[in-house]
Order: sequence, then C-alpha cells, then structure tokens
Amino acid sequence: MTETPKPDTLNDVGVLKRREIEARIVAPLLERLGQEFGHERVFELAREVVVDVAESQGSELAGHIGGNGLAHFARSMDNWTKGGALEIEVVEQTDEVFAFNVNRCRYAEMYRELGLAELGAALSCNRDGTMVQGFNPRIEFARTQTIMGGADHCDFVYRLPETPVEL
Repeated sequence: MTETPKPDTLNDVGVLKRREIEARIVAPLLERLGQEFGHERVFELAREVVVDVAESQGSELAGHIGGNGLAHFARSMDNWTKGGALEIEVVEQTDEVFAFNVNRCRYAEMYRELGLAELGAALSCNRDGTMVQGFNPRIEFARTQTIMGGADHCDFVYRLPETPVEL
C-alpha cells in the first residue's frame, strides 16, 4: 500500500531556486544514466517524466488557488516570477486570453551558467504547455520562441475557448 504524499511546498523557496536545486541533482544523474543506457533514451524518458510531473503540479495548483480560469492562472504567475526570476510584459489579459512576453529569463541564465542549457529546456520550458493542461485541460497554449532557444524573448499565449452552449 502506497501512502499519499504530502502536498508539494517546494515553490515556497521560489521556482528559480527549486529549478537550480533540481538541475544540480538531475544533471549528473542523467549524464551517468546516459553513459550506461544511451543519452537519447535517458533524456527522452526524463522529458516524459517532467511532462507528467508538470501536469500533476498544474492540477494541484488549480486546487490550491481555488479555481482554474485564466484569471486564477494569471495570479499564479507570482510563483514563477518570485525574486525577479522572470521579467514579463503582459500583452493581453481577459477572461479568454492571457498573453505575455518574457523579456528576461533568469531560468535560462541559470541553466547556461551551469552549462546545462539542454537540460533547462527539458526541465523548465518543456513544462509550460503540459502544466496548464493539468491546471485546466480546456486552456490552449501557444509559444513560438524561447530565450532558452536563443530568441530575445519568449512569447506565451494561453487561450480559454468560449464555453460551448448546450441546446
């Protein structure tokens, strides 16, 4: 019988610090496993696990903040921007759309400083679309570029289609 784990409170330290701690542990582990079992397969599995964890965390977040609409999601951004981790510019914020640009990403800076840009994309950027699916599966996510990928900014668009009316 498996016990239910206690709720995740690690964001209390700030997501940026959390990602650094994760990277410092996961990077050498993935490197060693990659040597033993093949780099591509190990990183593929790691990406799959990160996506699964992100979706679960999104669901927990919706429960924790008391709703799963775009306004709730927008308010949750404090978790990711804490301590200046992200500098964002909101482009549009309505009940149907939450769009913003990230003009500075200290996550990308941190991963590059650690020499782990590839891992950064897997551990951080890879979470964005699936985390919101856990938060609310109706929210659509789009992003065409990231700072981690070499762009000068990240462009995020979260869209909640109008609720269909049943006749």
